[in-house]
Amino acid sequence: MAQISVSSPADFHVHLRQGKLAALVTPHVRKGGFSLAYIMPNLKPPVTTTAQALAYKAELEAIDPTVEYMMTLYLSPDLTPDEIVKAKEAGIAGVKSYPRGVTTNSDGGIESYEMYYPVFEAMQRVDMVLNLHGEVPSDSTTNTHVLNAEERFLPHLLSLHKAFPRLRIVLEHATTRAAVSAVKACGPTVACTITAHHLALTVDDWAGQSFNFCKPVAKYPDDRAALREVIKEAHPRFFLGSDSAPHPAQSKSTSTPAQGCAAGIYTSPILLPLVAQLLDSFGALNRLDGFVSTFGRRFYGRDLDIPQKTQVILRQTEKHFVEENYSGDGETVVPFWAGKEICWEIVDRH
Repeated sequence: MAQISVSSPADFHVHLRQGKLAALVTPHVRKGGFSLAYIMPNLKPPVTTTAQALAYKAELEAIDPTVEYMMTLYLSPDLTPDEIVKAKEAGIAGVKSYPRGVTTNSDGGIESYEMYYPVFEAMQRVDMVLNLHGEVPSDSTTNTHVLNAEERFLPHLLSLHKAFPRLRIVLEHATTRAAVSAVKACGPTVACTITAHHLALTVDDWAGQSFNFCKPVAKYPDDRAALREVIKEAHPRFFLGSDSAPHPAQSKSTSTPAQGCAAGIYTSPILLPLVAQLLDSFGALNRLDGFVSTFGRRFYGRDLDIPQKTQVILRQTEKHFVEENYSGDGETVVPFWAGKEICWEIVDRH
């Protein structure tokens, strides 16, 4: 059987939720092969202060202390340059921007960026990362919808990069060829995360299938091809951010005339084998280490000269099936590819 080793895999976009759901899913980061997780702040209420971020980190460490949790703040009108300095000194890594209403728990998201320029200037000065959910809200008057919301966001990315050329910016979970081109056109301070599920899915896979529905939605086959191509290219500013987003099973499987199903795909417990299988499927298995470790760690300043450096060994297997669900303390989540065969498994880490 084929075997491959990966150095200290790092997932630079993870949702771990709160309460009982967090207790269920947080150990799945390590189960899926990862030793570092970049944590999203869209809780209820959102994580908007340094104190809240540190308290949340302590909660996650109490559940599983074997993972390094990199914390973020939610961009909101209450965030000030002084708080940015305080957050940097406390080890907070970044600030996440959500346009209003485009995804889970984004009702408090932003509507324009100019009012945040003093915050961005402070972030540039102290070297914190700005993470951008790269969509604009749907608007029937401008023909803006889920399929073109990312491409219509890209001018914001370019204008922010022009205004703050030293600010490190990450365009999260790119889904389009246009996004890949836009990030490539920027300087070395702009990077991009790509999810595992967007390497697998196209629009046909989520139309009518709630468990494949996420924001941003998967786009066209040519867009998926662009994501695969930039990984095969081993471009150092494109790396894994899973956007693994657990929801209670009933909120994924059920919708009503007044409420749609939850947006989010849960990949954490199978993430490294899943990424290996996907990269292998399009001839990029030799790019695995860069995509899931080296490139992201380098951009975020978490290079591999670390005491806790590990090697995760994956092996190709003939027959292994993804769990149908994971349950605990009254919570149930359904992973991506539930019940389907997966051809890679973690066999060792040291």
